[in-house]
Amino acid sequence: MFIEHNQNPRNAGWIEVICGSMFSGKTEELIRRLRRAQIASQKVEIFKPSVDTRYSEHEVVSHNHTSIPSTPVPASQNILLLTSEVDVVGIDEAQFFDSEIVEVVQTLANRGLRVIVAGLDMDYTGKPFGPMPSLLAHAEFITKVHAICMKCGSIANHSFRKVPKAGQVFLGEKEAYEARCRACFLDGMQEQGHIMMPE
Repeated sequence: MFIEHNQNPRNAGWIEVICGSMFSGKTEELIRRLRRAQIASQKVEIFKPSVDTRYSEHEVVSHNHTSIPSTPVPASQNILLLTSEVDVVGIDEAQFFDSEIVEVVQTLANRGLRVIVAGLDMDYTGKPFGPMPSLLAHAEFITKVHAICMKCGSIANHSFRKVPKAGQVFLGEKEAYEARCRACFLDGMQEQGHIMMPE
């Protein structure tokens, strides 16, 4: 179970990563933690990649329509320019950022900030997504959340793409993706003729 943390006596920062499939509640958990920090009178800044405009350009919005104001940025380095005099930094959809997001997050934590990052750990083919593996390696705290498989009702940790679109990045919601367990994900990949992952 994750325990909420406050700044320790040495004022050292840290990195928290919330990961999982689509529809698993990653963004909702990110918003929950950021709102608790705000209630504690901490100064919070929230960022998301400017490519993600599915629900709102200037808010981080969960699939359940919980939202919090955010700043869209085109590149991860922009975050460093916008985080002076803050206590907590939230970053949503981290998988869409460039590889420099790892250095940015570490720089913020080294400055004594609490950094909370949310993102997909795997893409639609079941492979590690963008900078997420490196973020997970550097994080002090990791929370993996799960969805419910839309095929069988089991615990789901895969994002299955239902539409025939190529490319790792394809923004979509329930019309394009559904959460699936391992077995149902593999069934779907086989039906679509994709290369199977090793058994």
